Amino acid sequence: MTFPPLVAPVDALTPDEFSRTARHRALPQIGDAGQRRLAAARVAVIGAGGLGSPVILALAAAGVGMLRIIDDDHVELSNLQRQVIHDLTTVGASKAASATDRAGALSTAIEVEAVTERLGAHNAERLLDGCDLAIDGSDSFATRDVVDAACADLGIPLVWGSVLAGFAQVTVFWASPPAPASGIRLADLFPPGSAGEPPNCATAGVLGPLCLQAGALMASEAVKLLIGVGEPLFGRICVIDAFGARQRELPLRPSAVPPTDASAPAGRLSVGELRASLNGHAPPAVLDVREADEVATGMVPGARHVPLARVLADPTAQTESPVVVVCERGPRAERAADALRSAGIEASVLDGGMAAWRAATRHDATTVAGG
Repeated sequence: MTFPPLVAPVDALTPDEFSRTARHRALPQIGDAGQRRLAAARVAVIGAGGLGSPVILALAAAGVGMLRIIDDDHVELSNLQRQVIHDLTTVGASKAASATDRAGALSTAIEVEAVTERLGAHNAERLLDGCDLAIDGSDSFATRDVVDAACADLGIPLVWGSVLAGFAQVTVFWASPPAPASGIRLADLFPPGSAGEPPNCATAGVLGPLCLQAGALMASEAVKLLIGVGEPLFGRICVIDAFGARQRELPLRPSAVPPTDASAPAGRLSVGELRASLNGHAPPAVLDVREADEVATGMVPGARHVPLARVLADPTAQTESPVVVVCERGPRAERAADALRSAGIEASVLDGGMAAWRAATRHDATTVAGG
């Protein structure tokens, strides 16, 4: 679905900017009018790290008129493996300031604002106010929730991405898109309380080039939305498996909208039904899609652990069928089951997830002790 442009074009480009952006203007999808829209655009980038670095560089080079870079962190030596907007000379400096200097060096026509405040619920709307679009490259679910809420209140679209180890995800959220589209928000991808806090790059690692790949895709999404061309990743999530050299899309629908037959939620099994199945003559496979720190606290006996991102990147790697998918409470398992079913695998979900399994186990133990 193509949306109308977010901004009206400026009257004219400066002579230098006219020459600098010649290859953009040669594209029929952009042209002179599209480039003048980019010159009028105001974009907030949350995070000048692994994803923010290529986003900022790409949008500054593309000719976006104003970039507001929001990051309260400082450059560390270990950042330089993936945060390519910084270099050895900026170690110890403010990330926002370092990124501002580099972006400003790409064009004399661009306005770059460095914001070194820590973004939170108390200031998010103020920091994003006046922007046509926001791009979230932060690495905390708490920050992502705040950014999503602020964008919803301001009525602006949000280009969102995440990267960890060798996997990345990119999509577009917009609480109030132009009709007839229905709003899609972060909670439709990660219902509140379903994801926990992911491992960070320091513990899980991250492939540096993947940050550039995902960040470039995020920048392209921003350009398309700003000038009203192409098909943005709205209602779709792009999942990249860098080590497997695979990229695929999954549908992302509003949680309040009834699913179509093609994307109906997988069937559910209660704890009792799963136990009975596991004790039967042909027990199903059990797939736990939580993160490593979560499964360390316990799993369904006999379950195999494959984190959600890996399942989404390549559902065909699951060769056993039928399979019962387990997460903490259910939402992640449903997303994995949808992907498995799209690959022709019979998949169902443990209703209530491991929370229900643990509760039933405690109840059984209490009954035995009291009996």
